[in-house]
Amino acid sequence: MNNPPPTGPENPDAPIVAVTGAGGAVGGRVARRLARAGVPVRLLGRDPSRLPELPGAVAAPPARYGDGEAMRRALAGAHTLFLVSAHESPYRVREHTTAVDAAVAVGVERIVYVSFLGAAPDATFTFARDHWHTEAHIRAADIRHTFLRDSLYLAGIPAMTGADGVLRGPAGDGRVAAVAHDDIADAAAAVLLADTESADTRHDGITYDLTGPEAFTLAEAAEELTRVTGRTVTYLPETREEAYASRARYGAEDWEVAGWVTSYEAIATGEMATVSDAVPDLTGHPGTSLATFLREHPDSYRHLLESD
Repeated sequence: MNNPPPTGPENPDAPIVAVTGAGGAVGGRVARRLARAGVPVRLLGRDPSRLPELPGAVAAPPARYGDGEAMRRALAGAHTLFLVSAHESPYRVREHTTAVDAAVAVGVERIVYVSFLGAAPDATFTFARDHWHTEAHIRAADIRHTFLRDSLYLAGIPAMTGADGVLRGPAGDGRVAAVAHDDIADAAAAVLLADTESADTRHDGITYDLTGPEAFTLAEAAEELTRVTGRTVTYLPETREEAYASRARYGAEDWEVAGWVTSYEAIATGEMATVSDAVPDLTGHPGTSLATFLREHPDSYRHLLESD
């Protein structure tokens, strides 16, 4: 490598945790929790201007997952890599494997990877297949690892609801145990701190399903949104053909629309219905319900109030 690793207020005697996506919803939350615990944090993000300023944290040189040299430079000297999955794209698996290989090459000892519930090579949700292939690559690498398989985000439920008050998709009567970003971050921090603070390896080789405390149908989600917004919100079950047609107006590429549609279809097949105790077991507090999330995050459904 031609460039030195990042320098800054990191304690050279403490293991450094490199947090990717540190300017985002999951990575940013995890970085803040680690910083509050006094852990030296290396912040990685696509947009340096979005990285938080935290005590004991330094920003790595800009690096994209698919740029092996830049990732090696950004990760040099880190003990643990908290790997938030890249934005969906046809090349996401390649980007993930390049980042993993970079971590191994510079001696990173551990990867905690943010995966997805039900990750499998034949998962209904097409993006969940990317996660399975990434997991397989990490398993094959000579590195300690933990997988955090998140369910759909609770924030996504109101976000998927149109300004017309209709939550539409081919989810049928299936259920989803959506999870809050804060619960994911609390669980991730618990896993990361167990090793960085006391060399506790009990999470090595473990896969945790991170879900909310209840699995609900989208019709029930619409009822909850109706209660909290005071306007009528309905769930409109679509066929696959109707789902593709209703999303055609966005002009997205085929692979992206397929991801949107199959996320609902995975609910219909029961692949999102898992309710796990991992969040309370790891964090010591109950998971966040949809009702609680909506009560605490009114901005999540602001578009429904403004359109009424």
